[in-house]
Amino acid sequence: MSDHLSKQFDLELENIRTRILQMGGLVERQVLAAVDAFSSGNLDEMQQVIGSDREVDVLEVGIDEDCTLLIARRQPTARDLRLVMAISRIVTDLERVGDKASKIARMSQKLHQAGSQRIPRLSDVHHCGRLASDMLQRSLDSLARMDIDAARQVIGADKAIDAAFNAILRQLITYMMEDPRTISEALDIIWIAKAIERVGDHATNIAENVIYIVSGIDIRHSAVAASKTDEA
Repeated sequence: MSDHLSKQFDLELENIRTRILQMGGLVERQVLAAVDAFSSGNLDEMQQVIGSDREVDVLEVGIDEDCTLLIARRQPTARDLRLVMAISRIVTDLERVGDKASKIARMSQKLHQAGSQRIPRLSDVHHCGRLASDMLQRSLDSLARMDIDAARQVIGADKAIDAAFNAILRQLITYMMEDPRTISEALDIIWIAKAIERVGDHATNIAENVIYIVSGIDIRHSAVAASKTDEA
């Protein structure tokens, strides 16, 4: 690749990276707003989260198209190809985070519109949402800085969200056992908590892709992730 083409390639890559971080910032705000709206019952905030999902979808399609064109035009190899392929996977994870935020907002709307509230809005749900949002922010920061150590710390943090989700589940099971009238409401809250837990999973995926970009090692679905996190 000539020096001119190399510079053009770098500019195109940087543009894609900037836009994926913009997309990440948007979905991070979506998650925070959805969790806050669940706790506060703010219907306007719920609707804003649902409405912004379209913007996330547009960003996903645009970045995916740019990645495809970049591969076709520049035919990148080695580390550059890893970067483009990993970015494509990260975009998919971010789009799914946006879907989860929209789901939290829709389920919160349903709960609010149902009227009678037999279960208090569990503070643990808000706490779990903050943990997931923080994981997402730190995974995007590790991407911006291409920081493997920060990415490993994100992967390790997923255990805290799993623990928080399990605590919520135990509380809700107790409510359902003690008062069968809470079952429908409790199930809706479980779906919200599960969506939050999945945000943590997607943040983990992003961190794993950062490690792949920098090191060339694909640690998805392997025990290597756990061993590397323990060493961090």
